[in-house]
Amino acid sequence: MIDHPTRDVGFGVYLHWPFCAAKCPYCDFNSHVRHAPPDETAWREAFAREIAHVAGLTPGRTVTSIFLGGGTPSLMQPATVGALLDAVAGAWGLAPDIEITLEANPTSVEAERFRGYRLAGVNRVSLGVQALDDASLKRLGRLHSAAEAMIAVETAARHFARTSFDLIYARPGQTPAAWAAELREAIARAAEHLSLYQLTIEEGTPFHGLAAAGKLVTPDEDTARALFDVTQEVCAGAGLPAYEISNHARPGAESRHNLLYWRYGEYAGIGPGAHGRLVLPEGRTGTVTERAPEAWLARVAREGHGIVATEPLGPAEEGDEFLLMGLRLTEGIDPARFAALSGRPVDPERLGGLVREGLVRVTQAGRIAATPKGAPVLNALVAELAA
Repeated sequence: MIDHPTRDVGFGVYLHWPFCAAKCPYCDFNSHVRHAPPDETAWREAFAREIAHVAGLTPGRTVTSIFLGGGTPSLMQPATVGALLDAVAGAWGLAPDIEITLEANPTSVEAERFRGYRLAGVNRVSLGVQALDDASLKRLGRLHSAAEAMIAVETAARHFARTSFDLIYARPGQTPAAWAAELREAIARAAEHLSLYQLTIEEGTPFHGLAAAGKLVTPDEDTARALFDVTQEVCAGAGLPAYEISNHARPGAESRHNLLYWRYGEYAGIGPGAHGRLVLPEGRTGTVTERAPEAWLARVAREGHGIVATEPLGPAEEGDEFLLMGLRLTEGIDPARFAALSGRPVDPERLGGLVREGLVRVTQAGRIAATPKGAPVLNALVAELAA
């Protein structure tokens, strides 16, 4: 492997399964609903071909984490999951303590299927619960009930040592008190990890149209900030402090794959619409695959991969991305690594100004981290430090 400041962070593989049973009205991810189930044999073969192609670009790597995301990967048969993991194992070396996460929806959870995923090699599951009351779930377009979600959480815990689930807050009409109560219930159910996302209205989604028409009103800025503060306080008090803006875990239970992203490691993006960051002979390079599932499948059959764009990243781009990802972490960033990536040090005057404003802090180890005051305005911090 070529010498690069990314080399010690790890190497991850993201596998994107693009199909869902239904499209949620807030979702702008690359997910698709199909009336007929996809031909999983054809998809297995296509994934294996793209994995082999990317492995040819990145020889000598040891995979430290695999993440099966979507879409809804738990719609796959366990045999398909096993085939994808076998393809990764055959293309690169696997770390002995590799983390292999599969995203699942409560509606697609069955004990026998979970047993199959575990036998296939999955050792961590992330469940898309999103809310703990039926009225909120219906408004969010979810297909499961709160009771089904809790059964899914219990089923996952019986089959996997490591589990996580997601919740969405700042929902219409939600108060800090109600969110605190919901969060305490979630923590009582969660073994080690919670992902807690503030609802954002994304262009092109049904929620965006409703909001524009005044039919969907989310909490105002002050309430949203209060909800964020409640999230930090309740989770920290229960032993699940934030290690990233939206992710909370008991010490040692952090998602290693997501940490690889935030620590600006190297990862392969496989499947429709997947993004990767690979360290190639010409330097760190961004890759993007064809978004449309059938078009991706056809491109892989024709060319052996679905990559439609590659972008070599210069020092300025690497520095900006490193800041954008790393400042999301409670641990912050190493300024020496920023200098190695970007070719220049952090500007001491700009850093000093942000410290005086209480937006960032410099730790005893010399790392630069956003403060609770600075975390909600992360983009402004990045822009200031990157200038």
